[in-house]
Formats: sequence, structure tokens, C-alpha cells
Amino acid sequence: MEDQISVIMACYNCGKTLRKAIDSILAQTYPNWVLICCDDGSTDETWQILQEYKRKAPERFVLIQNPENKKLPYSLNHCLQYVRTEFVARMDADDWSLPERFEIELRFLKAHPEYDLVSTGVAVSDGEKQIASIIKFPEPTKETMLKQNAFSHATILTYKRVYDALGGYSLAPYSVRCEDVDLWCRFLSAGFIGYNLPDELYVMVENADAVRRRTLRSRLDGAKTRRLGYRAMGFRGLTLIKPYFSVCKSLVPMGLYTKFHEWSLHHTNRN
Repeated sequence: MEDQISVIMACYNCGKTLRKAIDSILAQTYPNWVLICCDDGSTDETWQILQEYKRKAPERFVLIQNPENKKLPYSLNHCLQYVRTEFVARMDADDWSLPERFEIELRFLKAHPEYDLVSTGVAVSDGEKQIASIIKFPEPTKETMLKQNAFSHATILTYKRVYDALGGYSLAPYSVRCEDVDLWCRFLSAGFIGYNLPDELYVMVENADAVRRRTLRSRLDGAKTRRLGYRAMGFRGLTLIKPYFSVCKSLVPMGLYTKFHEWSLHHTNRN
């Protein structure tokens, strides 16, 4: 269908947040979309909630399941197998989108064919109130990745051809919690160009549980992903060692790190 958007979303034990995420897609001012949801071996009511929405609007939902928990990159690749449209958007099951998100993103890509992807600003919430904003540099380059992620992953709208050219998400074990870092390094290495809109059209929940998931193992994996990504983008020397400096953050007591993380969201979210 012309200009239909496929929204890919992986769900794992998201029973408490899933309805709000899906309702934000149902409330989009741009009506021509289909939501492709992969239940990644959930043990709570996630699958039942997805089926509930499917029964109400069967034409809107494509539901798939992994037999066991396979993690986000695998689940997103599973979703991509069911995409039949030119445009692909991302969505996380514990966040929500503002109603105008798809309309604004699609209008931008159609008006600017020189770009292969568009991302938006993010309002960071603690679950009850906004605590920060993330507004990224408008047109990221390879050098941008040395400071921060080029794009906010869950906010993107791109083309299926981009995913096809990149081969989807990496299934390397070390990229499980940093699949976006790997994707952006490959995206920029391939010569693709993206744009970050300043509009805060997506709300990301960042609470203590999210911070606790940043373990030593995840930081080591993230450092390795960045090192390999930097190398692929042509960087050499000390640049390849710098990603490992972030591993030291895992040695900071959780209470102190949480306060520092909140401070950094307020003060270092812009390039």
C-alpha cells in the first residue's frame, strides 16, 4: 500500500507498559500503518494483550512469537521478515509516541529524498514527569559517533531498502544491548545520511530499573561494539581504546551513578 508505514516492535514481559505504547500508535494522526509485534518469549500477559488488540483491529496488527527469549536484535530481524512496505518505523514497548510523530517524519522524508532516515527529539520521563530532553545534532557524521549515538533508535523512520542493504541487526552476542550503536556505525560507513528533527515526538522512560541494566558485562559489550564500529568507519589509534573508558562507570556505586546519570541527561544531551 502506498506510503504505508510498518512499525516494528519487540516485546518481552512488557505487560505493564505495552498498552500505553500501542495506544500511542493507535492515536497517530497519520493513519496508514501496520504494527508488527514480536513477542520475545514473554512469561507475563504480553502475548494476551497483543492478541486483545489484534482481535479489535486485525488489519492493524501482525503478531509473531519467538519460542524462547532471543533478545532484541533477533526479534527486530524477525519483525523485518514481515515488512512489505517502503517505510519502516521503530517503537519500544515501554515508551510512547506523540500523535504527530509519523505524520511529521513521513512528510520530512518525502520532502527530502536526499536523506535515508529521520529521527526525532526525545522527552525523557521517569514514568511520571519529564526529567530531560535529548536533542541530537541535526545531520550526524562518523565523528558524531565518537561522542554519542547518531540517532535515537526507537524514534526512527527509514526505508526498508536501508535495512536490506545493511542486512538488518547484528546477531553478534556482544551487540545485544547496543544493537543501535552497531547499526549506526554500519549505516554511516555505507554512506547513508540521516537527519535528527528537534521536535520531541517520543517519550522514553528512564528510571532506576533502566539504569540497573547497565552492568559491567553490558558496558564491556558496548565498548567492544564501539571499537569494532569505529574501526569499520576508518578510525585508528587511541580512538579505538576510548570506548573502554566507559566501563569504569560500572565501578561507581549505583546510588551515586544514578544521580550522575540524571545530571548528565540534563546537561549533556545536545551536541
